[in-house]
Amino acid sequence: MDIPHDRQAVGHSDADVLLHAVTDAVLGAAALGDIGQLFPDTDESNAGRDSAEMLQLAYDRVQAAGLAVINVDCIVFAERPKLAPYATAIQQRIAGLLRIPPDCVGVKAKTSERLGLIGDELAISAQCVALLQKDDE
Repeated sequence: MDIPHDRQAVGHSDADVLLHAVTDAVLGAAALGDIGQLFPDTDESNAGRDSAEMLQLAYDRVQAAGLAVINVDCIVFAERPKLAPYATAIQQRIAGLLRIPPDCVGVKAKTSERLGLIGDELAISAQCVALLQKDDE
């Protein structure tokens, strides 16, 4: 999802910080490693890769391990742009990628009160936790 802003994130893939955090959360909750192990930046096939595709491939592995996402809770730390107006759309996008109801996805946006790299608008960060359940439960 593109959010209008006068700056853009730079990374080896498409640099979607939030989807990377969600991917790490679901992989970590399943003890299946992390996004860097699955999609290393040393592999040129990952250059410019769509983070939504990476999340879906990671979630396929989680499901193959007999687990399903129950919910995720996410925080994006950015001074700008203000993300609150986009929270519902972001929530729906993540829910669609994980094939769970939107009310099982928490999305919050925080600033760093003008402190540090985030406050200077040189970086953004995201954290996410995921709750998984075995498919047979």
